Amino acid sequence: METVGAVLVAAGMSSRSEEFLPLLPVGGITIAQRIVATLRQAGATRIAVVTGFHADELEHHLAKTGAVFLRNENYQNTDMFASACIGLSYLRHKCARVFFAPTAVPLFTAATAKALLDSGAPLAVPVCGGVRGHPILLSAGVIDRLLNDSGEGGLQGALSRCGVEETLVPVRDSGTVYHGSADSRESARLLAVHNSQLARAEVRVALSREHTFLDERSALLLQLIDETGSVREACQKMQLSYSSGWNSLRLLESEMGCPVVVRTQGGAGGGRSSLTPAGRRLLWRYQQLQAELNARAEQLFHQYFEDLFFT
Repeated sequence: METVGAVLVAAGMSSRSEEFLPLLPVGGITIAQRIVATLRQAGATRIAVVTGFHADELEHHLAKTGAVFLRNENYQNTDMFASACIGLSYLRHKCARVFFAPTAVPLFTAATAKALLDSGAPLAVPVCGGVRGHPILLSAGVIDRLLNDSGEGGLQGALSRCGVEETLVPVRDSGTVYHGSADSRESARLLAVHNSQLARAEVRVALSREHTFLDERSALLLQLIDETGSVREACQKMQLSYSSGWNSLRLLESEMGCPVVVRTQGGAGGGRSSLTPAGRRLLWRYQQLQAELNARAEQLFHQYFEDLFFT
């Protein structure tokens, strides 16, 4: 099964409001929470949130969603394309296809995102009423081309030069093109539609003995250690304190009875941390269990609840 990722760009200051757009409420949750939930529902297992303005506040707000946080330290002097490239560069070798979503368009549905996936296109764009919308779905090959682009004209300019024809996917989802006020009548209508489709089964997978020693959060920590070679950097990317990260690792190793992370001393560049073979096997098996249980949970949810939520 291919890995699907997503980049949520939330680095800049909003031009529409004096308030910080990602943390504005839409219904009972914030814009950022709603987009992450929709992307998860659509099948994105790797979500990178690119932050900048109010980065600490937003990262803390989303810390338990399983997203990875990447900073655009120069957000004040760069455009959205620069932030998009930070996220796309991170996911380019980790995912076969990646959604790109800005926080300005929070009411697209998971059904629309799945329609883009079902198109099989390397570059898929939803179209509603003749208007192009979001999210956009990019293949790994398209991402490579975008990362080598000058960025002139922003993301749309880069897409027009990437040499891959866009597949326009017709959808009946006005949320893909809605940029209006969160408290307007149209927003209320779209919110009702979105909430009707946001119903889902959420499965939390944890391994326990005397204590719970491996769950989604500690699995993400292992994954990030393996990617970054640093416990400290892994903790930073998931808004986890360094001490809490090591406490989690010690509990995991105690319950498993074997080391899962090894630290090696380095020279001028410092040391590195990496997963042991046992740690990699454990992480892989946990991820496979999680994927199979989530897929089965979605099937069972529709079997038992489709008439309540989707009629």
